[in-house]
Amino acid sequence: MPIAPDLTGSKRLAVLIDADNVPRGTLAGIMQEVAIYGTPTVKRIYGDWTGPHIAGWKNSLLENAVTPIQQYSYTTGKNSTDSAMIIDAMDILYNERVDGFVLVSSDSDFTRLAIRLREAGMTVFGIGERKTPGPFIAACDKFIYIENIKQPGEQNPPEEAHPAKDKRSKPAASNQNDNRVPKSLVRLIAQSVADLSEGEDGVYMGELGNLIMKKKPDFDCRNYGFKSLSALIKSIDRFSVEFRQTADPNVKHPYVRDKEA
Repeated sequence: MPIAPDLTGSKRLAVLIDADNVPRGTLAGIMQEVAIYGTPTVKRIYGDWTGPHIAGWKNSLLENAVTPIQQYSYTTGKNSTDSAMIIDAMDILYNERVDGFVLVSSDSDFTRLAIRLREAGMTVFGIGERKTPGPFIAACDKFIYIENIKQPGEQNPPEEAHPAKDKRSKPAASNQNDNRVPKSLVRLIAQSVADLSEGEDGVYMGELGNLIMKKKPDFDCRNYGFKSLSALIKSIDRFSVEFRQTADPNVKHPYVRDKEA
């Protein structure tokens, strides 16, 4: 899909974690999320491990084979962890054979680092909390909110209201889904379909998803309560999804059409 960076799971990734800006109990879930996009060949977490506020990371680090990097806090109120992480990222860029970086932090101080890594041809994934400032999110190829990452042992969210399975309740279920998708996202999807259509009747959903993510790096179907882009788009009355046969008789690809175009 030439219109967007390769976000498949074949990449060799350097995972750099800012322990001062990541909830302690989320490490296992973060590493499972990273595995979707590639193989973490470098796994490091930065912090002042002499401080009591991050001492509880030990078991989680051992279970996930993440290497702690000690960085003393030389001055009260100053975060020296950022500098150590940035220096290591540049060393890895020039000395390690990696295809991309995963920067795990909610700190905007890593915005320039993300930009620089992308300038060097690296794919950059960001992972942080919803409070993460917009500039850092925009500097990444893809940004994932920690709140969307399911932690090991966490129960699946309850199913949508069962009355949706009843024929009499289907319209209400459709309205409920429409309410979950903001109008701004509907407009973004419609514009992206128009950008890709080039006079054709519908666009390939894979290309559509990549273009949306280029325009909005923090786009994630889970933000709106859906497990897939297909499910999200099908919930919006404005769009239709059609599966078309490929050269392989056993494979069909989904195409999206804007009914208002």
